[in-house]
Amino acid sequence: MFHRFAMLLFVSLVIPNAVAQESRLDAVQKMGTLRVCTPGDYRPFSLAKSDGGYEGIDVDLVQAMAKSFGVKVEFVKSPWPQLMQTFIDKCDIGVGGISVTLDRQKQAFFSEPYMVNGKAPITKCENAQKFQTVADIDRAGVTVIENPGGSNERFARTNFKQAKIVIFDDNTKIFDEILKGNADVMISESVETIVQQKLHPGLCAVNPNKPLQYGEMAYLLPRGDVIFKSWVDQWLHLMKATGEYDRTVNAWLK
Repeated sequence: MFHRFAMLLFVSLVIPNAVAQESRLDAVQKMGTLRVCTPGDYRPFSLAKSDGGYEGIDVDLVQAMAKSFGVKVEFVKSPWPQLMQTFIDKCDIGVGGISVTLDRQKQAFFSEPYMVNGKAPITKCENAQKFQTVADIDRAGVTVIENPGGSNERFARTNFKQAKIVIFDDNTKIFDEILKGNADVMISESVETIVQQKLHPGLCAVNPNKPLQYGEMAYLLPRGDVIFKSWVDQWLHLMKATGEYDRTVNAWLK
């Protein structure tokens, strides 16, 4: 009886506070703007263009999301090392090929995952057979190149103790470094390795259908806002159920 009374007391105290606090769902509609944080350097998810705009899978999807809201999109450039803090300070949602991690989950909610996308190597085609596993890569004399501040760098530092790790700031030019011979291999999301091997003749994705590590991609959402998260999750569900999600993704992966 005591436990039931305690639970009722807890609910009576918590629910009014939750209701009183406005959800981001309401705030976005009032502002008429969906503020979107994105690094903008991750093809095919989000890439900054020379005219100041963005393009990619997540860009198209979040534009469709804003249309469902009946609001406009405002993109906020958010480099990977500053992504989380920029999101917390300035944005309603974070997109652009963001991997689900427990560290990020400490500071934000994630939407339901929209893509399973593990880590895979990309290297010169002539070296593809040499870098099949983590053990193959983690050897003295091997140089691994990664972009800073994201899950790629975290994977490299966690798994490679013998190989040399080089951090390269420009994620849009990092693959050229492998072709130039300045690095041997990069670890990235399997989808990106598939896209980049098409854009960079001479580079090959290594076993992208059997990644080195399981991974999921999702959207960053404000921590604690279950109302906003529920709306975004339902939107994603309907996008997939109607086939619009697949049409969007396939347009970028041809």
